[in-house]
Amino acid sequence: MKRRDFLFTSAAAIAALAGFAALRKTGIGMGQAQASGFEITKTEAEWRAILSEAQFAVLREEDTERPNSSPLNTEKRKGVFHCAGCDLAAYSSEVKFDSGTGWPSFWQSLPNSIGTKEDDTLFTTRTEAHCRRCGGHFGHIFDDGPKPTGKRHCLNGVALTFKPSAA
Repeated sequence: MKRRDFLFTSAAAIAALAGFAALRKTGIGMGQAQASGFEITKTEAEWRAILSEAQFAVLREEDTERPNSSPLNTEKRKGVFHCAGCDLAAYSSEVKFDSGTGWPSFWQSLPNSIGTKEDDTLFTTRTEAHCRRCGGHFGHIFDDGPKPTGKRHCLNGVALTFKPSAA
């Protein structure tokens, strides 16, 4: 391959990835397209007023936090993980496990707490998990988790809050 061809191909790939990132930031995805149809809906300004910048990026724009950046990844107390957007109880600490991925992982959600949809970004099809009440993006569900479900709900810690059990 000639240097010029390599540079052209590399530049085209970078431009395609930049375009993909721009589409995600414009809200094409859950943040805008699915804004209606949930029990709790807010304007962008209302969400920004109650969420941190990182929470807004993940919950409303489907961003992903850096691995190993969330203190919830190492949270070991008994309790419940809630949606950081609307406070819906979503995951019990009883089903949390260390997946070694750098994100909080669970093998199942609490009943009637999450919704799912196909996510065709990143050149593959994944299952996205989001809050069923406000539509906030939590992360993705994979088929490489432990028994009994075999599922790994790989979630952004910034999308959740933790409430320890009173014991």
